[in-house]
Amino acid sequence: MVINEDPGRGSSAAQTVKIMSLQQLRDESDFDQLPHNVAVTATIADIEEKKGFIDYYRFVIEVKTKGGSKYFIYRRYREFFTLHQTLESKYSPEESDRQGQNTCPLPPLPGKVFLGNKREIAEGRIPELNTYMKRLLGLPAWFLLDDTLRMFFYQTDQDSQQQPRALRRLRPQTRKVKTIKPKMDLFSSPRAEVMFDFRGNGKEELNLKKGEVIFLLQRVNADWLEGTVNNQTGIFPQSFVKIIKPLPDSNTEGEGEGHTYSCLRCFLLTPSGVDTRDVCVEEELTTQPTYKDLLFHMRNVFKVNDIALNYRDMEGDLIRVVDDEDIQLMIKESRGQESKIKRPVNQFPWELYVTLASDFSVYNTEL
Repeated sequence: MVINEDPGRGSSAAQTVKIMSLQQLRDESDFDQLPHNVAVTATIADIEEKKGFIDYYRFVIEVKTKGGSKYFIYRRYREFFTLHQTLESKYSPEESDRQGQNTCPLPPLPGKVFLGNKREIAEGRIPELNTYMKRLLGLPAWFLLDDTLRMFFYQTDQDSQQQPRALRRLRPQTRKVKTIKPKMDLFSSPRAEVMFDFRGNGKEELNLKKGEVIFLLQRVNADWLEGTVNNQTGIFPQSFVKIIKPLPDSNTEGEGEGHTYSCLRCFLLTPSGVDTRDVCVEEELTTQPTYKDLLFHMRNVFKVNDIALNYRDMEGDLIRVVDDEDIQLMIKESRGQESKIKRPVNQFPWELYVTLASDFSVYNTEL
């Protein structure tokens, strides 16, 4: 409701602006009245694979504001889906059942895809999501002030700390990207000797054998390095090697792709023996994964489907994990034992013991 006051009366005019409704903003305002930090265009510059406890692709989006600022944000499809559901519940004519509520027809969002190659699915969504964002940000000015919409396109601290990689869709078509193969000089190149066997998980990690010499390329973070051995390039934990010639001082901590790698030690217990793995994931040590994601990840690591997850309690007995509450208990108990067990600083304080789902002989139980 608008209070009709004399424009010359400052206090009354200020009150009028303060209580102006969204409906009036739509009817009486235009683009010029929007704040400078409101997003007005957004374009997907690339996709990046995130390798955590569950692998997924996220979209690297270049956002431009009304004030001319540009920045990058990183969003998954599920975040687009949540945004769309929230906006529909607030503004869709079909969902609105409150009298006087602002409504606005929303552009369609590309639907969920449950089968297929994840990368191909993400690539295929790019033109549809670009169209979706263009139409969404082209809606009336009052709509652009919605808090949910503004937070979606807002650059968070986590977004600002990321380092975009290729940004393929922002490059001119004539630009050529050269791949420079590192020159390995046995006497002058930074290198290290492998002190312990290390079995990598995934293409980004190296397999190392004790006694091998690995040529160092760069530091990923405080505990992981990138190097080349046996014509293979990848990352590995520094705690598994002895530095012979260090990297130059210019390769400071935190360089690389802006990722944080952490190591999870896990064991597959079978009647034939124990298979030990050190699994690298792009997760913080404080991350608490879900039971579903851990189960999916361990199936991929050990290539066995019918498995159960376990941890060792304070007495050393195996405890089976069946839900997220058990994951919380596992992490809580492991943190209570941190002072008793020495681990590399980049290794999770908890360990996973994977068993066959039908094998109950590993438990200290009496029937």
